[in-house]
Amino acid sequence: MVRVIMGAKGTGKTKQLIDMINHAADNEGGSVVCVEIGKKLVYDVSPKVRLVESSDFAADNFTFLKGFISGMYASNYDLTHVFIDSLCRIIPSEPDSPEVEEFLAWLDRFSDTNKVKFTITISADIALATEAIKAYF
Repeated sequence: MVRVIMGAKGTGKTKQLIDMINHAADNEGGSVVCVEIGKKLVYDVSPKVRLVESSDFAADNFTFLKGFISGMYASNYDLTHVFIDSLCRIIPSEPDSPEVEEFLAWLDRFSDTNKVKFTITISADIALATEAIKAYF
C-alpha cells in the first residue's frame, strides 16, 4: 500500500503525518521508520519510531532512495511502515515529473512483494498531481 499526502505549504500535511506515524507506532506490530529532511519531527513522534535524517546519507536521486529502502528492509524484515516526509525536497524533483511517478510505482510493487506500507508527503499544489500520482491519494 502506498499513500500520498499532497498539498501546498501550510495545508496540514505534517500534522496529519505525525498523527499517522504515532498511530502506526502504537498499533502496528513491526518496525516503523520515518525518513525526513532536517530533524523537525524528533519531538513530535513516538520514540518507538526510527527517524532517519536523509541528508546524513546524501540521498540525491531516486535510484539511491530505492537502494536505501531496500537496504532498510533487508536489515529488518519486521519493517511494517515507512513514512517519507517531503519527497521532492529529499530528492530534488518536480512533483509532476515522470521520475516521481516511476518511484511511486516502484514503491507500490515493493509494498506488494514485501508487505510494507508507505506514506509519502509531497509539498506542492494538489492541482499539479498527475493521474498516476492521484491513484495513491
